[in-house]
Amino acid sequence: MNINQLKYFIAVAEYKSFTKAANQYYISQTAITQQIRALEDTMEVQLIDRTKRPITLTPAGNVFLKEAKAILERMNTAIGRVREASTGLVGSLRIGYTKGYERSNLSNILRSFHLEYPNILITCYRCDTDMLAAGLFNDDYDIIFTWDSTNILQESGVEYKLMELAPLVVALYAGHPFAQRSSLSRKELKNETILYMTPSSTGESFGDNHFLDLYRLAGYQPNILFRSNDTESILMMVAAEEGISILPSYVTSKLTDADNLVFVPLTGKGEYEQILAVWKSEDKSPALRHFIQRI
Repeated sequence: MNINQLKYFIAVAEYKSFTKAANQYYISQTAITQQIRALEDTMEVQLIDRTKRPITLTPAGNVFLKEAKAILERMNTAIGRVREASTGLVGSLRIGYTKGYERSNLSNILRSFHLEYPNILITCYRCDTDMLAAGLFNDDYDIIFTWDSTNILQESGVEYKLMELAPLVVALYAGHPFAQRSSLSRKELKNETILYMTPSSTGESFGDNHFLDLYRLAGYQPNILFRSNDTESILMMVAAEEGISILPSYVTSKLTDADNLVFVPLTGKGEYEQILAVWKSEDKSPALRHFIQRI
């Protein structure tokens, strides 16, 4: 049994004709008939019923058609992977991502890339945004997924892609007066105790200033009880009814049956978090370049 025999058999089965199958591969009908006969002799089973017009597959032939297609697909995949390895698509890809982004679609992107390039080891690192930016420039990461708390786009030598504008939501405890609302504005949160999610470790970053400006535009200074870049801790404190918080939707969208938690969309201009994929322009590694093409 060889690859050509599988290809010829599939063509005959699909065209229901030796002549049309032979024309597809630019060989004689006699040659393709001989190859199918050889395949049947090897397997010691009749695959094609030649007594009918158009020709049909025997029950064994129908089973083998599915298997032959699967074998060719696996062989093509194997050949592609070998070629990728021979052209340098091996090695590692170090990915940093902002805290909370593990609940986004990032895992699906990584899984898809891993299935296509299994010879590339993907390692992941969860950090706050200022550490991500520093790690990128220190060559700790090949690419980072971050919201721009450091004004990283002003740095020379970086390239980026906008991944999403994640809408913001208000995290409330179930007994809160706003818990039944379909939406809220930042202005309506004036008298609330805020558990503030910061992207950075300092709480005084470019990104922090942006979101604090949104409070000022709403006409007040927020009553911030607690600052943290740990979304899990913030959600626990909201559930304990210590305050409310504003979070990006990717943190909450996959939470089901969250104990004593309710999430209400925040409406208004600028009420989103911009997630960027950022990498160094000088990094020309094939693994990174192929990954960038697929995000």
